Amino acid sequence: MRLIGLSARLLGGVSASVIMLGSVVGSAADDAPIVLPGAPGEDVRSLSAEEAIAITASSFSPDDVRFMQNMIPHHGQAVEMANLVEGRTATEDIVTIAGKIKATQSDEIDFMRRWLDERDQTVAEGGDHSSHGHHGAHSGLSEELMAAMGMATGAQMEALAAAEGVEFDRQFLTLMIRHHEGAVDMVTELLEKPGSAFDPVLLDFTTDITNDQTREIDQMGAILAELSPDPRSSLKSGYFNAGEAISNLTKVASLPRPAGFFDPENPAGLRLAKISEPSDTDEEADRDEQSLEGTEWSERTSFLSFSNTDMAFFDNKMIAGNYHGFNIYELDDAGVPELLSSVVCPGGQGDVSVVGDLLIMSVEQLRGRVDCGLQGVSEDVSTERFRGLRIFDISDLRRPVQVGQVQTCRGSHTHSVVQSDESQIIVYNSGTAVVRDEDELSGCIGELPGDDRTALFRVDIIEIPVDNPAASRIVDSPAVFADLETGRLSGLWPGGDHGEDTQTTNSTNHCHDITVFPELNLAAGACSGNGIIFDISDPLAPQRIDDVTDSGFAYWHSATFNNDGTKVLFTDEWGGGSRPRCRAQDPLDWGANAIYDIEDGQLVFQGYYKIAAPQKEEENCVAHNGSIIPVPGRDIFAQAWYQGGLSVLDFTDAASATEIAYFDRGPIDEEQLVLGGYWSTYWYDGKIYGTEIARGIDVFSLEPSEYLSENEIAAAALAEQGDLFNPQQQFRVTWPAEPVVAKAYLDQIERDETLSGETVSEIRSALDEADARLNRRFRRKSESLADTLDMMAADLASMEVENQRVDALSVVVTDIATRLR
Repeated sequence: MRLIGLSARLLGGVSASVIMLGSVVGSAADDAPIVLPGAPGEDVRSLSAEEAIAITASSFSPDDVRFMQNMIPHHGQAVEMANLVEGRTATEDIVTIAGKIKATQSDEIDFMRRWLDERDQTVAEGGDHSSHGHHGAHSGLSEELMAAMGMATGAQMEALAAAEGVEFDRQFLTLMIRHHEGAVDMVTELLEKPGSAFDPVLLDFTTDITNDQTREIDQMGAILAELSPDPRSSLKSGYFNAGEAISNLTKVASLPRPAGFFDPENPAGLRLAKISEPSDTDEEADRDEQSLEGTEWSERTSFLSFSNTDMAFFDNKMIAGNYHGFNIYELDDAGVPELLSSVVCPGGQGDVSVVGDLLIMSVEQLRGRVDCGLQGVSEDVSTERFRGLRIFDISDLRRPVQVGQVQTCRGSHTHSVVQSDESQIIVYNSGTAVVRDEDELSGCIGELPGDDRTALFRVDIIEIPVDNPAASRIVDSPAVFADLETGRLSGLWPGGDHGEDTQTTNSTNHCHDITVFPELNLAAGACSGNGIIFDISDPLAPQRIDDVTDSGFAYWHSATFNNDGTKVLFTDEWGGGSRPRCRAQDPLDWGANAIYDIEDGQLVFQGYYKIAAPQKEEENCVAHNGSIIPVPGRDIFAQAWYQGGLSVLDFTDAASATEIAYFDRGPIDEEQLVLGGYWSTYWYDGKIYGTEIARGIDVFSLEPSEYLSENEIAAAALAEQGDLFNPQQQFRVTWPAEPVVAKAYLDQIERDETLSGETVSEIRSALDEADARLNRRFRRKSESLADTLDMMAADLASMEVENQRVDALSVVVTDIATRLR
């Protein structure tokens, strides 16, 4: 009758006959059995109604119980680590953090034990904050589970207990950061399980864990960075006056962004403070002097973006791309740029290439307009929208004219000039954005299962007629990622992670960058989930030769060959370029370079490289664009790391790349992470140029050091690399038969102790004399010196030494001898 009364109250005016009918039906249903079938081969078991709903009626799940049982020993080890701090460090910040960990996590252990006990669940043996010395093994957790939870191994705990001073600080912070990250991961995994954390008390507890431990991770990361002896780890912030650190470089010039390419009211591009209503009791003067501490910042950014992007060079000119258009500079005799003109044409990406009098520009954003207008495009579908390749006539550098456009289905993130002659230019276009609406651009088909018309999984091949750029068009969009046996378009990495503790990587449905080396008929594609080598013997039909994945790569971003095309360096843009990924706690094989040898057309992994100088939470930092510095006999790379600065690395030994020079600034702002730092750093005509996203242009020269001799730097400046540099297009560099080039090889041979000191001295003396003769105003021939050099070259060639530098030195010495005759 209680049920009927309740029903009557709920149903209001429903007739009693209907209610009685429902009661009769319910009574009949009570006689129907409730069964649990069991696994195949098991007997059917009858359940009561209470048993049938037991799991849904409960306020906790088995996953909740397992989480609490595992978190107890996890917290226990954190307390154990914190107890080791006393007497082993003098760092007050670490003592403070350790004290907080002991207090909060001891209390939380007590809470978790009570939570389990109140629900008649087993409390794991051990894991108690009052028992130490077993390093988590007493909990019964497997080594694999402990590793997944971020817990330290027994060996790591013993090493921590044995350490003191700075070494203890470094170990403690490194282990505790990973430990905290493990706790946050455990919460994330719990909340992803259906039916978990239904208990509001448990949900609040998991929220507290995530907030508290994430905050402590940031604090410990900052302390760990300060332990680094590298001066880049502690630079003060500032837009105009940030701290700077430099090694083995000289900063030749710094240019701000030109007028019209920054917001004068907010040049750094800071997020604005949210406006809050003051209380009635606030005095006007107090409001004017309120501190920004605790201020909430808007997540919105400017409608227009003024970020500097990629660069191209020709003759003594430099084009700097920008989301707002591009700027044209003339380089003086010292390599310092002087602004010639600015071209406003918003739309991003802004990457540029030059062929003759034509400039090609990538455009990807939805706001891009056919007419270069500033107002953007508000409609979802519009004939005014432009996304693809723009083509400008720059024969008059002060008044470039847009003369052609190629609309593409996914816009243009980057592009690569593959081939050019007097009649046409062939370009590979890499679109990375979502596919456009077919109503806006006919033929653009999105991700339709089984539809081979999709614009995904392709590279656009674009033909630009030199005499008629307005007739430029896509001539083909080959499906370069297709499975070679089945023809299925999505034939490479499907997306997702590679297993426990690996990166989640995007699917391979596009290439971010394709770097071409036309002389070798090779291209290297950094293609989201894969690194790829292509045969481009026929530029209109690129063929995939080999492809690789990497469990540590989040996004294959760019690729660079060494000078002879025997190696390729791929970069991983972990965090998409806008996140801090060079903090002290970040792994050195994530967001790094991966260096491969190319052997018989196959990619063979050799090693990783990432800047080791810790960067701050307010600095976006990850591997980005760079170029080869043409030092003969060595593979040297100048690379941008966004707000990680410029790093010059030697990857001659691909398995053990090392840094030989750097430049870095502090964060743009002390509180906010503002997108900034170097987009690209490229070598051109003896200087390194960097497009600083938020600040402007920097120019550097190399300085002699223990890593790089004066002769090597001079030889690099003499390199014959042509009067053109386009991103993602490489040509083989050669060097003239000058004594300084031979001396560069000789310096390397002396550094490696390949030849005896006596032999090196004899050759150096002969080269000094040749240098003096060849560089006088009226060159003096010397048959005897030529004969001496010929004999030295012959001796070098006959040596039983497998050393390419010795062979190269022999060739250059022979050429110098010929010049002396």
